[in-house]
Amino acid sequence: MELLSDLLSYAGMFVAISSAICAATPTPKDDAFMGKYVYPIIELIALNVGKAKQKAGEASD
Repeated sequence: MELLSDLLSYAGMFVAISSAICAATPTPKDDAFMGKYVYPIIELIALNVGKAKQKAGEASD
């Protein structure tokens, strides 16, 4: 039971860190390596899906 508690704690920590990274960094261009491969994975971990995602080249307020 302690293992499950630890796993849930780490999962929450990864989601929080990924969400902070997505909020603090500008959306990379689609043709760059970061925008094509790394950033979508970080957005998925951060639970940025659907309308929560920022499109490449879109200005953030």
